[in-house]
Amino acid sequence: MTSFTTALPGLAAPGFTAGMVMSLSLIMAIGPQNAHVIRTGLQRQHLWLTVLTCAVADIVLIALGVAGLAQLGGLSDKLHGALIGAGVLFLLVYGWQAAQRFWHGPAAGPALAAGTGAVVRPLTRRRAVLQALAFSWLNPHAWLDTAVLIGTASLAWGPQQPVFGLGAAAGSVLWFVLLGGAAFWLGRRLNSLRVWRALDGLVALMMWGTAAALLLSLVE
Repeated sequence: MTSFTTALPGLAAPGFTAGMVMSLSLIMAIGPQNAHVIRTGLQRQHLWLTVLTCAVADIVLIALGVAGLAQLGGLSDKLHGALIGAGVLFLLVYGWQAAQRFWHGPAAGPALAAGTGAVVRPLTRRRAVLQALAFSWLNPHAWLDTAVLIGTASLAWGPQQPVFGLGAAAGSVLWFVLLGGAAFWLGRRLNSLRVWRALDGLVALMMWGTAAALLLSLVE
């Protein structure tokens, strides 16, 4: 396989553009990972560290798919089932936490969101990284979209397969930078406790809805 290093001069090739477009089309839907980035931006706690972690996590999955997972025929049934089980458990717990914040208001803590009555618990860098990795790697849809779909699509590009992968990685980085910028901009302007509670309600419904869809996919 042509190495990524030798593929660098061909970044303007159709394969690079196709990879970027496919990556953006898959990632732009507001799912658990994107919702987490938005919430982190609204809280203004380690937003850019979260953006960097999510982007790197996606790049790892894309590289895994392009480098070999596609040739192996995708994820095995057992690994697929294990990922779905872990993802459902994670989404249910996180959805319950968001629902608690929606029903009872923000939990007590030492830090206040600027200009609001909302309490925001301090978030360490380590926890920020671990949360971002969990939303990236415990989400089966992330594996299917990045590793399997992008990896399989890259096979159609033959010698330009590494360029396609680079384009997909660039699309992921571009999206998270734009999403992080939008979340930061909103975080400086949304100073209403009502908005925070509405966001938590939507996040809870999204997490539980995604978990239900994953469970249904096991019985189909």
